[in-house]
Amino acid sequence: MSVYQYASDFKKRYPKTIAWRIKKHCDVVEAHIGPDEVVKYAFACQKNPHSYEIFRTFVIVVTDKRIIVAQKRLLFGYLFISVTPDLYNDLRVIMGIIWGKLCIDTVKEVIMLSNIDKDALPEIETTITQMMMDWKEENARD
Repeated sequence: MSVYQYASDFKKRYPKTIAWRIKKHCDVVEAHIGPDEVVKYAFACQKNPHSYEIFRTFVIVVTDKRIIVAQKRLLFGYLFISVTPDLYNDLRVIMGIIWGKLCIDTVKEVIMLSNIDKDALPEIETTITQMMMDWKEENARD
């Protein structure tokens, strides 16, 4: 399944999530995914700390090796962030009345994701946490 299919399925299941131009953002991710990487989950949301800012849509992809945060800029260029499990600290979930927020804490920065349908928060948290636990278990054996 392509990144766009994962993201559009998420948007259909959780229509309250605010996201625009998902296909363009997914194209950025597709260009950076390695041939041996497996996409496990994808969703779209706003990357900012405030719910009233609705024009910074990003696609977040969880693979078997990392978390990818990507945005195709409106006129030219794109923004791409890759969070490998060794740089990941923790995940904070904040639920509001209509939308929720996620804070992905890494060694270098805190990635604030907002305007996510509050019903999607448990699914996203479980997916990211499970990927990180699987990675730690895999590396503990080595």
